[in-house]
Amino acid sequence: MSDGILLVDKAGGWTSHDVVARARRLLGTRRVGHAGTLDPMATGLLVLGVDRGTKLLTHLVGLDKVYRATIRLGQATITDDAEGEVTATAAPEAIAAVDEARIRQAIARHLTGEIMQVPSAVSAIRVDGVRSYARVRGGEAVALAPRPVTVHAFEVHAVRPGSGVVDVDATVHCGSGTYVRALARDLGRLLDVGGHLTALRREQVGPFRAAEAVRLPGREVPVESVPRPRLLTLAEAATRVFPVRELADAEADDLRHGRAFTASGRDGVVAAVDAAGRLVGLVCDRGGRARSVFLAQTPGAAETPDTTRGTR
Repeated sequence: MSDGILLVDKAGGWTSHDVVARARRLLGTRRVGHAGTLDPMATGLLVLGVDRGTKLLTHLVGLDKVYRATIRLGQATITDDAEGEVTATAAPEAIAAVDEARIRQAIARHLTGEIMQVPSAVSAIRVDGVRSYARVRGGEAVALAPRPVTVHAFEVHAVRPGSGVVDVDATVHCGSGTYVRALARDLGRLLDVGGHLTALRREQVGPFRAAEAVRLPGREVPVESVPRPRLLTLAEAATRVFPVRELADAEADDLRHGRAFTASGRDGVVAAVDAAGRLVGLVCDRGGRARSVFLAQTPGAAETPDTTRGTR
């Protein structure tokens, strides 16, 4: 068993399910999951959990994310990105009136901070038990309810006028649940020209970066010829995300057996490690005692650091 976290730099055209399926083959286990999907058009960081690491993913899905994006103003699409058909095109005089100052003003006033966002209709959100994208592709008109999201920063790097369109290169630092496609759509609506996303790359999930991720080869490359990718151990991953508490031997034993022990005195989740630096679990204070929210080690077992070397 290989408990850990695998950082993957997803290639364009791959679905998140494709990445999970390939990782299962390369690692020889069915227990692989992800901490948030990327659209097939998008590239960049996917955080995968392997074996017991799949349970740790529950505590990673809410991490902030950083994206590099290109937004095309002047055209709206049914999917709010370049994979959907164009549904509206701006008049030449409307797009000619779009300049960098107006773009920055719209972003600062309406698309930064805590905002209410209507997710893209072509999304995985369930409507009466059916995925929204399935309803749209079936010809239904779907109106999703707005929801609160946080955009910490929406930084414009370049504004590039083209033939009937304006392309905007930007970096978006946002909270979990934010749709960058919807930001592109809404920027276009605010400027009365329509907009959609033409490129998206996820650069960061919490403390994890695409620069440290591995690219998985496609099915044309035999599994036997692919070096086994190195996993982050549960301790490496958890201690990068959460404050750390080193446990005494008795405390570690209590945690492994599901018993409460001395409170940490800290708010929120804490990564509890043993004297050897191995993750025993995640704990939080409740009722004046530290209690388990995730158990990495079971009685009589300890996390073994993954020393396998592969392509990072």
